[in-house]
Amino acid sequence: MLIIIKQMSTTLLLKYFPDLTEKQLEQFAQLEQLYNEWNEKINVISRKDMESLYEKHILHSLGIAKVMEFAPGTKVLDIGTGGGFPGIPLAILFPETDFTLIDSIGKKISVVKAVAEGVGLKNVTAIHGRAEKLKERFHFVVSRAVTQMPEFLRWLKGKFEKEQLNIKHNGILYLKGGDLAEELAGIKCEIFNLKNYFDEEFFDTKKVVYVSKGNFNS
Repeated sequence: MLIIIKQMSTTLLLKYFPDLTEKQLEQFAQLEQLYNEWNEKINVISRKDMESLYEKHILHSLGIAKVMEFAPGTKVLDIGTGGGFPGIPLAILFPETDFTLIDSIGKKISVVKAVAEGVGLKNVTAIHGRAEKLKERFHFVVSRAVTQMPEFLRWLKGKFEKEQLNIKHNGILYLKGGDLAEELAGIKCEIFNLKNYFDEEFFDTKKVVYVSKGNFNS
């Protein structure tokens, strides 16, 4: 069964990330079985979305990687990670980057810990709590439509490192969909349309919003 799952997942992922190692392909392949098992206990992904896990959750998470290739040693905070998106797929893709995944719902963090352990991720820390309470600083914050951007920015005061390790300045990489004109009014940012990177119809309205920490009161 795992061989079939691996073939299905690797076909899609290799289409857009042809340099994945055998270990990474194995880790990505293991995700479906792990999420299926945990979804029976805790509903972290809708039943219908489980059928398109690799497109709507894993590949969507990796959309951030089309915008930003994290340098080794980069510290990334995933706020409102839910079942581990976008943090877990990104942690597989960038094994030398440190990811902290936080969510206010304890059951979801239990799933994150189990999945990370199940695929052997050593670069993931999972925390049950609220991002505003974290004292640690990070180079980047990622998230997937956890709230409106103006509210999200208010959570991030004092969250960023001063040192720069990457091509882009430290800041936010936010997965959002739809018309963002009103939500992003007055916020200086870059918007990357994922339809320019992925062929699937699901990505027609999906975007990555990048906001440098210098463009808001961080």
